[in-house]
Amino acid sequence: MELSNQSDISEFFLIGLTYTPDIESFIFALFLSIYFVTVFGNILVILAVSSDSHLHTPMYFFIANLSFTDICISTTIIPKMLVNIQTQDQSISYAGCLSQVCFVLIFGTLENCILAVMAYDRYLAIGHPLSYTVIMNPLLCVLLIFLSLLISIMYGLLHSLMLLNLSFCTDHNIFHFFCELVQVIKLACSDTFINTLLIYIVPSIIGGISIAGIIFSYIQIMSSILKISSVQGRNKAFSTCGSHLSVVSLFYGTAFGVYMSSAISDSSVKNVVFSMMYIVVPQMLNPFIYSLRNKEMKQAMRHFIISVVLSSP
Repeated sequence: MELSNQSDISEFFLIGLTYTPDIESFIFALFLSIYFVTVFGNILVILAVSSDSHLHTPMYFFIANLSFTDICISTTIIPKMLVNIQTQDQSISYAGCLSQVCFVLIFGTLENCILAVMAYDRYLAIGHPLSYTVIMNPLLCVLLIFLSLLISIMYGLLHSLMLLNLSFCTDHNIFHFFCELVQVIKLACSDTFINTLLIYIVPSIIGGISIAGIIFSYIQIMSSILKISSVQGRNKAFSTCGSHLSVVSLFYGTAFGVYMSSAISDSSVKNVVFSMMYIVVPQMLNPFIYSLRNKEMKQAMRHFIISVVLSSP
């Protein structure tokens, strides 16, 4: 196959979502609705947390940051997809594709790190309630988010800069609905050994540390809960972890599905479906999980909406 230098590449083509013209309007309306629900729900969470002084705690600070991350992930992918569907133009510029790869990796890794930090926060709140406010002070909360963001940026830039060293074939068709790292690397005609090695090693380290931290935290949490004598106290402790456990299960469950589908199957359709479940669905459902399973969040949202309605002319 012919080679194409980076300077010769002007665009790629996203052909992961193939559809007939008669369902084009349905696909557009579906993803527009998903994007609207995702953005509206997560913005509502952020505004509810910021407007209610009772929610100015480390747990809700991390929830607000998780919601902001969800908005960023969805905004990185869905608007471009909607534009492509509306204009019937599946192209994306070379710079735009690399930027999308970078930001998806950054915000995906950031969400992974925040979930691990939230598990640590719940461990301190339940396992060490007397010293919780001293340990999890505002400065530490900000530092944990800053460290997570730093790790995420370094990871995203690492892969993006490595992509710049690749020479691509004349076939620029990406069998996905966004510029997914693995699919972009498959289009390269130059040696991709280092890129592939990094795909397996670095995520395994970051994800492994995060998962290990979450598992350790919940083992300690379960140990602390079992020591609580009253049933009411146990239920209260479980309720503070229920939402986070649901989000963790959704995030890592779909991530595992993406990994397994790409590892054992060459079907582009299956990869697209699992990626959609990982990169689109959790971001839409997270606000519902935290609002429906959390009385304080539900009350804060209700008060915020009422205040907005009453203040409007």
